[in-house]
Amino acid sequence: MTNPTEVPGLSGRRAQAVRNDSAIVDAARAVFLDDPKAPVAAVAARAGVGISALYRRYGGKEDLLRQVCHDGLRRYIAEAEAALAEEDGWRAFTGFLYRIVDADVHSLTVHLADGFTPTPEMGADAARAEESAEMLTRRAHDSGRMHPGFTAADIVLILQGCAAVRCADPERTRVLRRRYLALQLDGLDTARGATREAGLPGPPASEEELGLRRRR
Repeated sequence: MTNPTEVPGLSGRRAQAVRNDSAIVDAARAVFLDDPKAPVAAVAARAGVGISALYRRYGGKEDLLRQVCHDGLRRYIAEAEAALAEEDGWRAFTGFLYRIVDADVHSLTVHLADGFTPTPEMGADAARAEESAEMLTRRAHDSGRMHPGFTAADIVLILQGCAAVRCADPERTRVLRRRYLALQLDGLDTARGATREAGLPGPPASEEELGLRRRR
């Protein structure tokens, strides 16, 4: 049986370096999404590595933020291009949005973007992402189901609204985001009735989740 911590094709220090890098990036994603102002030391602690191991791979917080955001941008592109292979333009568009919301890509690519200077490669990938979003929107219009006034720029606002939904329980966060995305897509669908027939994901947010009881 293969040890889950083993890295195929590598051994010793190189394998450990790969494991450390993966742990650091995963930790940075979790830490900075929870608190963009968190120090690098919090990332090292969550990753279970020494601060020196982190600095051997990343020059500082800006490098970590850049890596996390670029990963999110690459995920956006991969999901968009996969969606473009779907024959039905409306299903391609809606499926893409659900996957992006589930992955919390918007938080990675936008909410953390002020903390670093983007590279030319990131600029090229951003242009590629915009082009894919335009194509998905065009195909959704061609399907005959998209609201005529919708543009690719509106995708940003939809994702921003969904990313703003955040609870202590990650699974509850996922369900609530899907619920409100479903409501928005129902309003865009000229065929209408999709969510009315299938039902919305999960119950609405409670007063506790909205923080209303604490304000009273």
